[in-house]
Amino acid sequence: MRKVRVLVVDDVVDMAETVAMDLDAAGYEAAVADSGTSAVALFQKDPADVVVTDLRMKNVDGLDVLEGVKRIDPEVPVLLMTAFGGVESAVEAMRRGAFHYLTKPFELHALRALIERACRERVLVRENALLRRTLRANLAERQILGASPAMQQLRALVERVASAASPALISGETGTGKELVALAIHADGPRADRPFVALNCAALPEHLLESELFGHARGAFTGAAQARRGLFVEAEGGTLFLDEVGDLPQPLQGKLLRVLQSGEVRPVGSEAVRTVDVRCIAATHKDLGQLVDKGLFREDLFFRLDVLRVPVPALHERSEDIPLLVEHFLRRSLDRSPRSVLHGFEPEALDYLLAHRWPGNVRQLENLVERLVVTAQAPLARLADVRQALGPGRDSDPLSVLVQKPLTLSELSDRYIAAILQKVDGSKQKAAEILGVDPSTLYRREKTRE
Repeated sequence: MRKVRVLVVDDVVDMAETVAMDLDAAGYEAAVADSGTSAVALFQKDPADVVVTDLRMKNVDGLDVLEGVKRIDPEVPVLLMTAFGGVESAVEAMRRGAFHYLTKPFELHALRALIERACRERVLVRENALLRRTLRANLAERQILGASPAMQQLRALVERVASAASPALISGETGTGKELVALAIHADGPRADRPFVALNCAALPEHLLESELFGHARGAFTGAAQARRGLFVEAEGGTLFLDEVGDLPQPLQGKLLRVLQSGEVRPVGSEAVRTVDVRCIAATHKDLGQLVDKGLFREDLFFRLDVLRVPVPALHERSEDIPLLVEHFLRRSLDRSPRSVLHGFEPEALDYLLAHRWPGNVRQLENLVERLVVTAQAPLARLADVRQALGPGRDSDPLSVLVQKPLTLSELSDRYIAAILQKVDGSKQKAAEILGVDPSTLYRREKTRE
């Protein structure tokens, strides 16, 4: 088990070394800094779990140390050592985020007790945060809905991939739910109690994306007023999900590859290197193989990411799941809009949804149901309502609708003729023109069915 690392800061070196020796003897790993400047630099290079610093020091005092280490790690507990006359300043430091203070002279066992308490409280904070992330992941896992063979195969694959440690690449069209699949892989694996951190690689410009991934040192670029740890460090022990990895700028592809190969992260503008233990799951709607052929994506990075491939089916490939999805989205939308009058779909409207190609996949279907819930004027959504909500140019193939519920040729003929007659207000003359038959054919057909 890793020892708790404590950084002891005091410009009276004998004092700092005495405290450090006592902590070493008690089972801690203690490091010493003889000034505030060297303390912040040492913490930047090799972060500690707890910082113990004297309040009154030349040039850079304990308040500066508190501010400096908190920029690097906002959660680190800082304990202040102060003479009796400095108690007021120590209390002010606690208002700024210090954990506690001791007045000199103090018993070393009192310092050890405070360090132990600080470590316990930090663990509790982390456990609470991890619990929230785990609950979110488990919720997302339950939202991978569908009883179709394609979804049954996907869930079985997710279960196998979750138990592995290798990188995974989730492929699928936009809107198929790739992040939900990544969450399910995380939640079902050994890292479930650690962070799940997600980043859309297409959402940020290159310089911000680099800082977001790897972190940056204070002053690394204009606007970098504070140091940032980066998402690889945020995801320590857990999973980093890189969505739309095919849009990752080429200069960053090489840096990502180095992290995946070595497990070492170097923040922008810093020489300090930090080792991380993170599982990488990437997702893309693009064909990375084609991007490699075009020279737009590094082949070595592609092979590093594409260890475990998880293809997510498009919605039109599992249309039998649409009624279940519609029911789920309808129930969830009604929770948000309880005053809506909508409670379901007419059979013709649902048939139309089954036959639609859904270029936006599950996300498009969810948005459609939400739109209908908000705009509904009747308890059941009609075919016309669905067509209007989908918008112009989005009609489904009528033959696809028929295939969902196959008809005999006689039934098909009867229903089509009846629909045409309804369209022309019962005029057999107009209907015959549309159908390309003599009007007498329609009259004879009507008499036959009387």
